[in-house]
Amino acid sequence: MFESNQHIQPHPVNLNQKASMIDSQWSPRIVAQMNDYQFKVVRIEGEFIWHAHPETDEAFLVIEGTLRIDQPQRSVHVAPGELFVVPRGVLHRTAAEGEAKLLMIEPCGVLNTGHEGGERTAPNDLWI
Repeated sequence: MFESNQHIQPHPVNLNQKASMIDSQWSPRIVAQMNDYQFKVVRIEGEFIWHAHPETDEAFLVIEGTLRIDQPQRSVHVAPGELFVVPRGVLHRTAAEGEAKLLMIEPCGVLNTGHEGGERTAPNDLWI
């Protein structure tokens, strides 16, 4: 039996435009959903908190700016048009000198701070 998805977009999603609609940095917003995965745009600047996602990998696609992903043993720089996947359970923090716009791909329900919580935890399941 086919179950309709209420969030299917009738038109292509312009990631840069959607990211520009977000009022504040570090506030990911969903732009699409495929099965149990959400595609979230976010604007960032500065450094986020150290955290991990023990239950899932997390993918970052840079739309604009440069993303730095710090891990305990190294830092990875991701340029516009590049994609990087942080494996499940790997401690990391995202950072950007100057503003960066990103697309994050992760399962539904994943919190941006993993299990760390705190004031940087963004509300989940907000669409733009």
